Amino acid sequence: MGKTPDQRLVDEIRDLKAARRAVLLAHNYQLPEIQDLADFCGDSLGLSVEASKTDADVIVFCGVRFMAETAKILSPHKMVLLPDRWAGCPMADMITGEQLRGLKRKHPEALVVCYVNSTADVKAESDYCCTSANAVALVQSLPKGRPIIFVPDQHLGQFVEKQTGRDLILWPGYCPTHVLMSDEDIRQARKQHPDAVVIAHPECTEPVKDLADALLSTGQMIRFVKDSPAQRFIVATEVGMIHPLQKVRPDAEFIPAGTRGVCPNMKKTTLEKVLASLANLQFQVEVPEEIRRKAVRSLQRMVEVLPEK
Repeated sequence: MGKTPDQRLVDEIRDLKAARRAVLLAHNYQLPEIQDLADFCGDSLGLSVEASKTDADVIVFCGVRFMAETAKILSPHKMVLLPDRWAGCPMADMITGEQLRGLKRKHPEALVVCYVNSTADVKAESDYCCTSANAVALVQSLPKGRPIIFVPDQHLGQFVEKQTGRDLILWPGYCPTHVLMSDEDIRQARKQHPDAVVIAHPECTEPVKDLADALLSTGQMIRFVKDSPAQRFIVATEVGMIHPLQKVRPDAEFIPAGTRGVCPNMKKTTLEKVLASLANLQFQVEVPEEIRRKAVRSLQRMVEVLPEK
């Protein structure tokens, strides 16, 4: 039997990857065939850190633009490719560096914490970067007397406020995919699967978070289901997350919270685009050195206050 078109594509990508000395990264929300092909699969910052440790010449980031920028910030001497040039993040684009500079002028005493889901320009204007997994611990570590600006995600910011008791100056950004999931979606799924454990991402709205059994980053979700005795989970995050969860718990059932948890930008990357990206070294992501140097400081400060265990 001959190879399927997909298998031929996969083989071509692997051959080109070796020839280019490339490393292929895939975010947990990517299509299953992209995740299965990747050298590393995970959350955005973790992937960029892994890529920085390799001796690859080229990083192909199957994700969205801010993720590829973060990889370039941490690996300035590597070529970083984004297979679909239009794969952006609406939340990251909800605040610009200029808007953040304006907010800082209004609150000159404030420390700025930016979620990693932000542009390089915003990271460059921030004191600290954080992930959804460490945002609470990072804010808890900051001086009690200082106001804190938190950008861009208001829903993650509200979660951090509740967990830390700190009042944050929030920016009204949000993830369009996560806010489309509703508390009614959770109630309907629970009615059909009363024994299921509800796991939700902190980017969800407050009513959804209030109904969740556990609020977790994508990486935390994988660890949670691996250790849980439960046989059924309702998953309130982008639907691509079900693929890596199913891999670590093939015996369990994973039910998406409603039908609207699909990020169109995360689904833009295809095998054909990965092949074209490697073949033509397209589309290269650059970060101006002045912005890169400032942005990397916000990431380094995060690691200084929350050293990796």
